[in-house]
Amino acid sequence: MMDTAKLWPVCGALLDRLLPWRCLLCGALGMVGVDLCAACAAELPRNTDCCARCAVPLPSASALCGQCQRQAPPWDGAWAPFRYDWPLDRLESRYKFSANLSVGRALSTLWQAEPMPMDRPDWVIPVPLHRSRLRRRGYNQALELARQLARAWSLPCRHQVLYRVRATETQTGLGASARRSNVRGAFRLCEGLSLPAHVAILDDVMTTGATLAECTRALKRAGVARVDVWALARAPHRRA
Repeated sequence: MMDTAKLWPVCGALLDRLLPWRCLLCGALGMVGVDLCAACAAELPRNTDCCARCAVPLPSASALCGQCQRQAPPWDGAWAPFRYDWPLDRLESRYKFSANLSVGRALSTLWQAEPMPMDRPDWVIPVPLHRSRLRRRGYNQALELARQLARAWSLPCRHQVLYRVRATETQTGLGASARRSNVRGAFRLCEGLSLPAHVAILDDVMTTGATLAECTRALKRAGVARVDVWALARAPHRRA
C-alpha cells in the first residue's frame, strides 16, 4: 500500500516546478508557498515601532501614544504587523476591491510568519460585513484572513458571533469623527452564544479603529473579559 504521507511532499515539489510561484508585485519568481519574491516581501513595511495599545505607527515604540494617553481605546491590546503603506497598500486594494483572493493568501502567509506579541485568544472573530455588501463583494476579506490564520495557529475562528444591524456607509474617505458616527451601534451579538473570556477581533486594515471599537464594546457588554484587536495593517493617525 502506498504511503500517502511520503507522496504529498513529492507531489508538492513537482507542482512547484510545473507551476512556480509568481510575485504579485513584480512578476519575478516567488518564494515557495507564497506569491511574492523575497525582495518584494522584504519591502512590505513592518509595524515594529508603534503604540502598544493601539498599534499606530510611531517614530519609536511606546507603551501609549498621545491619543491613547488622552483617551484609551475600549480594547485591551492591539496587533498590526504591517503599516498601511507602499507596497502593501497596493496589495490590500487588489485583495479587497478586485476579488483577488490569491493576494489575501499571500498576505495571510506573511502574517503567519510574524511573532504574536500577546497571549493567544480563545477565539478569533472576523469583523462582519452587512449582508448587502457581502452579496455585492462575494466574500468577506476579514473572514478569509481569519480562517487562514486560525487554521495555521490552531485557533477557533468564529464568524457567527457579531452581525451588522444596518448597512453603513463605506469608511473610505471619512475622517475620524465621521467614521465613529457611521458605525455607532452598528454591531450586535448573535443570540444564544456562550462567550469565552478572551477573544481577538480581526480586520484587514485598521485606520481610526472606529469599527473595531464598536465591535469591542458589543463584546464587552456581553461579558467578555479581554478583547484584543488584530489587523493586517495599521494606518497612521488621521485628523478628526
